[in-house]
Amino acid sequence: MSSGRAGEPGPESDRRATIKEVAEAAGVSRSTASRALTGHGYAAPQVRDRVRAIARELGYVPDATARHLRRQASQSLGVLVSDLSNPFYAGLAAGISQQARRREYTMMLADDGGSPDVEAEVAEAFVALRVAGVIVTPVSAQVSEYLTRHRIPVVEVDRQFSAGACDAVLVDNASAARTLTGQLLQLGHRRIALVTDERHWTTGRDRLAGYRDAFAVAGVPVDDSLVVTAGWDVDAARVEVARLLDRPEPPTAVFAANNVLAEAVWRAADERGFTIPDRLSLVTFDDVSWMSMVRPGVTAVSQDAVALGEASVSQLCERIQSPTAPVRTVLLSATIVPRTSTAPPPSTSR
Repeated sequence: MSSGRAGEPGPESDRRATIKEVAEAAGVSRSTASRALTGHGYAAPQVRDRVRAIARELGYVPDATARHLRRQASQSLGVLVSDLSNPFYAGLAAGISQQARRREYTMMLADDGGSPDVEAEVAEAFVALRVAGVIVTPVSAQVSEYLTRHRIPVVEVDRQFSAGACDAVLVDNASAARTLTGQLLQLGHRRIALVTDERHWTTGRDRLAGYRDAFAVAGVPVDDSLVVTAGWDVDAARVEVARLLDRPEPPTAVFAANNVLAEAVWRAADERGFTIPDRLSLVTFDDVSWMSMVRPGVTAVSQDAVALGEASVSQLCERIQSPTAPVRTVLLSATIVPRTSTAPPPSTSR
């Protein structure tokens, strides 16, 4: 029994269903099946519905292009990222584009906005377009499973949902988080809040693990009430941070798990009169331009998003050339950029 979406071929399927098979199963001609599936030309509603239902059952994905475009499939890469308005994902896409051009591939770029439904729709489009491979910042395990079942090489980048099933290129989140939290502990902070977007993806999970490891190494107990999940929106996260700062015993330092959350902390601290770093130290993942422009500058983990994108293309090309090679997870290191947003904790609390 397949665990995928309705209409997917099961794991035992060795090839894609053809339109001929759909037509035969529906008891219609190929031309009628084509009209029913594409919407070009007339097909009776009952026939159209029957053909489409059978196509879903067989896992048929129609070619979206003509034969001359199919011949170019080996030179097209699908790229699916979570949020192109975020500088991290924009840099990642730039790195993928640069490396793809060097290797004479064209890039087909899509943004799923963090939605599993949109992610699934784009994956289906990539299969229909017969791309040579896909690079994805996944928001679910289903996307990589679906692409793999359709024999499309896939590389998960930044986040990993399918360890051991497909290649991945990741940043060493745990090590960077451990080092950054350790620096705050060395300054004397004990009430260090971690503001994260989620705790279940590899990014959030590994950053939380690194945070906890630093406390364990220092022999300091973790206050779990200071680990706050605040989502992906600046305004919503700012509300959660304000609640932290309004506590009778507020944190003396905050570790923001990404650049969006760092902005939320910065704004909430300003609104509450928590001067950085005199009253509140701030560190973050994802170094972006504003962090070096404000005063004080924000200490941040710098992930080279462009290098991450380039490495993902290199890994995907290796997979295309050697489809039966062992699955690899490539781990890239991150760099901490020290600025002036940290200091020893204040001698008295509010």
